[in-house]
Amino acid sequence: MQCNICELRCNIIGEKGSRCNMYKCENNKIIEKFPDSFLFSFPINIETHPMLHFYPNNKFLQVGTLGCNFKCKGCVSEVLTRNTLHLSKLLVKVEPEQLVKKAMDEGCIGISFGINDPIVSYFSFKKLARVAKESGLLVGFSSNLYFTEEALNELMPYIDFVNVGIKGFSDEIYRKICRVPTAQPVFRNIKMLMKNRVHVEVSIPYVRGKEKEVLDVAKFIGDISENIPLQIMRFIPLGEAELELEPSIKESEDLVDRVGQYLKFVYLFNSPGTRYLNTRTKNVEINREFYGPMGAHIVNIKIKEREKCIAGNINIRQEYEEDGFFGGYRITRAIEMVLGLLNILGVNEESIKPLLYKILRVDRDFMSKFHDSLDSEESNLYDQIDIIKSLGRVSGKEFEADFLAKYLERILNDISEKRGRIKKKVKSYFVMGHPLFAINNSRFEYKLTEFVGCENINKYLEREGKPGINVSIDFLKDKNPDIVFISGFISQPVQDFLEFCDKNNIKINAVRQNRIYKMPVGWDFGTVKWILGLMFIANKSYPEIYKFDLDKEEIFFRKTFIKSDYIKEQKNRSFYLL
Repeated sequence: MQCNICELRCNIIGEKGSRCNMYKCENNKIIEKFPDSFLFSFPINIETHPMLHFYPNNKFLQVGTLGCNFKCKGCVSEVLTRNTLHLSKLLVKVEPEQLVKKAMDEGCIGISFGINDPIVSYFSFKKLARVAKESGLLVGFSSNLYFTEEALNELMPYIDFVNVGIKGFSDEIYRKICRVPTAQPVFRNIKMLMKNRVHVEVSIPYVRGKEKEVLDVAKFIGDISENIPLQIMRFIPLGEAELELEPSIKESEDLVDRVGQYLKFVYLFNSPGTRYLNTRTKNVEINREFYGPMGAHIVNIKIKEREKCIAGNINIRQEYEEDGFFGGYRITRAIEMVLGLLNILGVNEESIKPLLYKILRVDRDFMSKFHDSLDSEESNLYDQIDIIKSLGRVSGKEFEADFLAKYLERILNDISEKRGRIKKKVKSYFVMGHPLFAINNSRFEYKLTEFVGCENINKYLEREGKPGINVSIDFLKDKNPDIVFISGFISQPVQDFLEFCDKNNIKINAVRQNRIYKMPVGWDFGTVKWILGLMFIANKSYPEIYKFDLDKEEIFFRKTFIKSDYIKEQKNRSFYLL
């Protein structure tokens, strides 16, 4: 039987035939495999949905399930949208009335479906949306918007806002990236939403070399309304995506300027320190910061005439909260890191997601605990050894985990011993991307610099963001670091850093002494490759004390923990060499 929810219109026979794997045919009717079942429900700031012009800084209950009808490379939610059979056991049956009550109890003004696409849980979301609207809540979702006309029309009466994730303008992009035949249903559906007075914001990834795709989308949207906000998502390579596809922050800001000829409101995400997250109109000024992948955070709002703020497509009539909450993509990042660790321990592809299900079934808060072990003031590098051993016990890879733990402990102990030789501490500064975006002093990257014996100026930050905050040029000049490390994740080239400093007359010691270093990708956060990052930081900070052979260590790491051939050999011999 044909499914008429999305434009792929799959022919479903029994349990098979659904591209998203979330529908089945029963009694000549298309139904969900997991009706009224959700993976998570928690409050978020609407800016992390992300929506920038719809009730700024207000709290919404975000819900989500599993799966997607697209198969996009580099998807930020890939861990929850691909091969989800085993994770589906984590879905929890929740009636719409329970979610609505939770939203109200949490002080939320609405419900948003995000992280994965409501297309794959259409009937459950429609039921929830109806109950939420009847209860006076606002309702919206993020989606690739590949709905059929009939499905979207049925949903329309219950919807207030939508973030449309567009992949590009051409059919070629949709065929290559999403594996669907054409882009046209998306643009048709945007017109439908606007015609029905649904608040629409559009997101599009910017991949280096694909500037024309972004410009063509901007032209199309501008012809509908120049007030539709366009969120340009600087492409961050995840999964198997090529690193060279990531444009620099400077390249991305240049593209925003070009897009501005078609639209009044163009924003740049995934770019720490950028000024292109701020909003300026006659009646409102909103200043925002980078807030993790696909997120923004309001620093302050200045309103001249509140009753006129709806002009310019900024719906700010609702009173807003002064304090922030948090974003929704932490769950995917933590799961990805755990999967990465299990992979390093040698868990095979077929077993890895069933094992993750086992871990989460035993302890549903495991991901939060794991994330906190990386990013809390109380945690330290040695805590990671306990995490690895714990995963080893759960996965049946105790030998491999113990082998890895001994390797980490040997390097940590070596640095601890040599750290005592430091006579004068080097002042370090850790940024993510932009020179003026400093990471929090609770971040894992910060701990790496502290562990090797640096005095990190990030400790002087007066507040926290996620993963850091914008600082002033005066702050950087006043603290005058001797060495700077640029994060390997959501990053920028050293040359861009130096050009900014030159343009703004920032003559800190690190610039004068040519001690600006970009961390190798994956070496400062994530799985255990941080041990390579620790050695990199040690060498650059105190070359006279630490003399790690990084080429040799990386080869050993890859051979031992990524290929796992060496571990298998040692396991067969039943003894350790470390």
